[in-house]
Amino acid sequence: KNIKVGLDAANGSTWMIAKNGLDALGAETYVINNAPDGLNINRDCGSTHIEHLQQFVVENDLDVGFAFDGDADRCLAVSENGKIVDGDLILYIAAVYMKDRGTLGDTKVVTTIMSNIGLYKAFDALGIGYEKTDVGDKYVYDNMRRNGHLIGGEQSGHVIFLDYATTGDGQVSALQVLKVIKNTGKTLKELAGEMEIFPQVLINVKVSKYGRVRFTSDMEIKNAIKRAENELGNDGRVLVRVSGTEPLVRVMLEGKDKAKIQSLGEAIADVVRERLV
Repeated sequence: KNIKVGLDAANGSTWMIAKNGLDALGAETYVINNAPDGLNINRDCGSTHIEHLQQFVVENDLDVGFAFDGDADRCLAVSENGKIVDGDLILYIAAVYMKDRGTLGDTKVVTTIMSNIGLYKAFDALGIGYEKTDVGDKYVYDNMRRNGHLIGGEQSGHVIFLDYATTGDGQVSALQVLKVIKNTGKTLKELAGEMEIFPQVLINVKVSKYGRVRFTSDMEIKNAIKRAENELGNDGRVLVRVSGTEPLVRVMLEGKDKAKIQSLGEAIADVVRERLV
């Protein structure tokens, strides 16, 4: 009650139930993109085009917004000032809430290697443990199941709350965020603002079929990565990996200085192009 919620249903599977569920819980609910015609699912809407919900939340003076994707296994949030709250921030907000109330116990938060370094620095400062998996919700769930962890997910908004579901469920994620807002009395802007997000640069380099195979053994690329790591030190990180689905090498850097990581990332990408194209 007394929370004004905006929803972007992506003309997908939550087009009816998301509003009904929140209305039943007492929220004042406003919805966009809830008129599926069989063809418009995810079309310029939902979590992959969250700019529409950002504008909707600000223009209508809403307290919070949630954008789902078409099948609603993902959820991204928008704070009252129109800022995106991604999967990393949802993990942070939920984990801190659980820790403060003693429900996290000695379990860890499961992330993928693509989560922002700011998430790990925030967890380190709070004494919250974490584990990293390969990219993909199936790897996150497998780690949670094997080790008894309660919460995990991806930056993309695919978050698993194992007390409630064995896969990502955007509506469950939205309800968990709303629970924290309601029980702490804090706005989403305040909750998300407690964690520092480091700037991130991602460069995709198209490589040859054989280039993908040679990637792991190429010493010039390894040396380029090492140079960037030394330059960043503890103030950033470098992640260079072969795509599992496309003929690409993905070069990702994070750090406090956007210009610096952009320059270092381009230097690595140039070496990858020289060696693997």
